[in-house]
Amino acid sequence: MTTIKGPGIFLAQFMGDTAPFNTLPSICEWAASLGFKAVQLPTWDSRCIDLQKAAESKTYADELKGIINSYGLEISELSTHLQGQLVAVHPAYDTLFDGFAPEQFRNNPTARTEWAVQQLKLAARASRNLGLNAHATFSGALLWPTVYPWPQRPAGLVETGFTELAKRWLPILNVFEDNGVDLCYEIHPGEDLHDGVSYEMFLEKVNHHARACLLYDPSHFVLQCLDYLSYIDHYHERIRMFHVKDAEFNPTGKQGVYGGYQNWIDRAGRFRSLGDGQVDFKSIFSKLAAYDYKGWAVMEWECCLKHPEDGAREGAQFIKEHIIRVTDKAFDDFAGTGANEAFNRKVLGL
Repeated sequence: MTTIKGPGIFLAQFMGDTAPFNTLPSICEWAASLGFKAVQLPTWDSRCIDLQKAAESKTYADELKGIINSYGLEISELSTHLQGQLVAVHPAYDTLFDGFAPEQFRNNPTARTEWAVQQLKLAARASRNLGLNAHATFSGALLWPTVYPWPQRPAGLVETGFTELAKRWLPILNVFEDNGVDLCYEIHPGEDLHDGVSYEMFLEKVNHHARACLLYDPSHFVLQCLDYLSYIDHYHERIRMFHVKDAEFNPTGKQGVYGGYQNWIDRAGRFRSLGDGQVDFKSIFSKLAAYDYKGWAVMEWECCLKHPEDGAREGAQFIKEHIIRVTDKAFDDFAGTGANEAFNRKVLGL
C-alpha cells in the first residue's frame, strides 16, 4: 500500500484578475500558506503555463518547476479539460464550445478540432518534460444530445459515435504512451465518457489502450445516483488521478437528476465544498489506500454557496485529515510465532 499524496489544489477555479490569484508565483504563495503541497495547472491559462514552450523546452519546464518548488509545492498534474472537450463536439454545441478555442479557430469546427488534438499532444510532451506521469482531460462528446433515448436512437448510432471518438483519441493516446504519461479522462456529464459503461465502450474501441486511464471524481457520480464506492472496485487499476470534490443530491416532488433547467443553487443535485455534501470520503480514501493508489488527492472547488477562499482553506485541512498514512506492519504481529516450511507442515500434521 502507498500513502496518498496531498493535499493538492486545482488552480482553474481560482485564477483571476486580482492578487494573489493573477500570477503563478502569488497564487502558489497563497496555496502554500493554506497547507497545500501541490498545484494542478490548467494549461489553457497562460498565466500558469506556456504549454507549447513546456513541450518544446526542457529548460523552460525546469524553470517553471523551480518557481513552483520555491514555494514548497510540486506540480501534481497538468489539465487540458477545455481542449479535450474540443476533440469531439456535436454540432449542437459548436457555438457554446467555440469560446474554449483561440479566436482564429472559432466558427471552423475542423480547424478547432485539429488545434485541440495538437494541444493534447503538446500536453503529453510537456508532462514528460515536467517529470509528471498523469494528465487530466475530458473526452468530448459526439453522442451526448442522444443520452436520453428519445427520440429513439437509430440502430448503430452509438457504435458509430464511439468508433469515431476512438479514431480521434487513439493517435493522442499513442503520443502519451511515447512520453510515458497516463491520459486520465474525467468521467463527467456532458462527455461521451460519463459513467463506467460508456468508459468501457470507449476502452474496447481503443483496444484497451494502457494509457486510457481515469480521473476519479465522486461528485459527478452523486449527481447521477451512481455507486461511487463500487466504481473504485471496478476500475481501481485504471484510476490514476483523484479530484476531491463534494456534492449532494436532494430530489423533491418537483425535480430530480435533470434539474428542471434551474441554476446550480436551485438544483436537486449540486456541488458543495468539502465536508458540506454527502460524499463518504472516509470510505473513498480507505479504498484508494487499500488498492495502492499512488497519485495525488487534489481539491477541486465548485461550490455554489461557500466563498472559494473559505472552501480552499477548509479543503486543505479536510484532505490532510483524510489521507491515511498506511501501515507497514500487521496489527497482530505481536502474536506471531515465526514460521518456516517445516513448522507449517507440522501445524498441518504433515
